[in-house]
Amino acid sequence: MSTTTTPASGARTGSLNAGALPRAGTRSGSGAAPLKNNYSQLLQLVLFWMGAILMPTGIIVILLGYYGVANAVFDFDREAYAYSGGFLGLALTFCGGFLYFGAWLARIADDNRAASKRLADTLLVLADVTSRSAALSEKGVDTSALPVVAGNGTTIHRRDCALIAHREDLAPAGDNPNLTACRVCKP
Repeated sequence: MSTTTTPASGARTGSLNAGALPRAGTRSGSGAAPLKNNYSQLLQLVLFWMGAILMPTGIIVILLGYYGVANAVFDFDREAYAYSGGFLGLALTFCGGFLYFGAWLARIADDNRAASKRLADTLLVLADVTSRSAALSEKGVDTSALPVVAGNGTTIHRRDCALIAHREDLAPAGDNPNLTACRVCKP
């Protein structure tokens, strides 16, 4: 199976090869509900929008408090505006800033999680390629698939069969018709 791209629309058809990695920038979901069961992205989005609302609101409250202090005639009015506008505005601004910071940390954590998954997938592919190339002899023959017999046994195994992996007395099976095939490795 292979993935093909139609030239007119650029859409991909078919399925990916078993060893192929997904392309960068593609999403695995259908796109109908991108935040469903994706709590880290939902947390990032909520933190971002709460910060986007609270931070400018705090700045507006500070400016309203300043306007109230500047236009107040009596000292007790100035104190009320300074407390309500200044401290409440600072609190809202700092809370909004911390929520922005939390959204940024959630984004970094999500990016690190995705990078770790891509790295793990790449390492698995690399390990598979390395193990396959190590199993090839100089002539390009897959030595792990050669049928062998352990000692004077009557069962044919693959060389990489788990039942005979510890044995050192392996011999090529040849064309003996009296040998039976292993039920584990199925040579």
